Amino acid sequence: MSRYANVAYTTCVRKVQEEQGSARAATHALLDDGPDPLTAAEAGFISERDGCYVASVGETGWPYVQFRGGPPGFVHVLDEHTLAFADVRGNRQYITTGNLRGDNRVALFFMDYARQRRLKVFGRARTVELADDPELAERVQSVRTDGRPERIVVIQVEGLNWNCAQHITPRYSEVELSAALQPVRDRISRLERENQQLREALARR
Repeated sequence: MSRYANVAYTTCVRKVQEEQGSARAATHALLDDGPDPLTAAEAGFISERDGCYVASVGETGWPYVQFRGGPPGFVHVLDEHTLAFADVRGNRQYITTGNLRGDNRVALFFMDYARQRRLKVFGRARTVELADDPELAERVQSVRTDGRPERIVVIQVEGLNWNCAQHITPRYSEVELSAALQPVRDRISRLERENQQLREALARR
């Protein structure tokens, strides 16, 4: 950790760390304050996710968390410091979009519930009109959420951190379950055919 810790470990957080006896260990994470790059591990993980949580902050100081979903790869890794996705029309509250006009800081959680893995990202987000960058618009729409794209959200990554697996309850998507259950379905089909053949044989007797 470098930039992530410098953002997350505020004065109050450091005070609690001191009270709880973890300040010394946490200090090692504060030695480097450069932006954390997205390596092949992070890029691969993000490209496999079919959803993420995006947190922003409004002008009143209240945080807002929104789930964004789509096919794996709908969040595009443009380079080692940049993410982007097509912002598709939803319920038209525009809370996240509005929050970004007052404060561009965001936090993202990318979850792999099945394997109990979590990637946390701090970044600064901005919106880009589709017509203002046709090349980027084409790229982020190559894999995107269903619906009408309204804009592009571009996130400059400040910091990232892989979280431990503790307390992440394993959950499985329909696609993951389908793959895991296919051998069971195949076995049931074979048993049904064998059962039918036995019934026919008994009927002939």
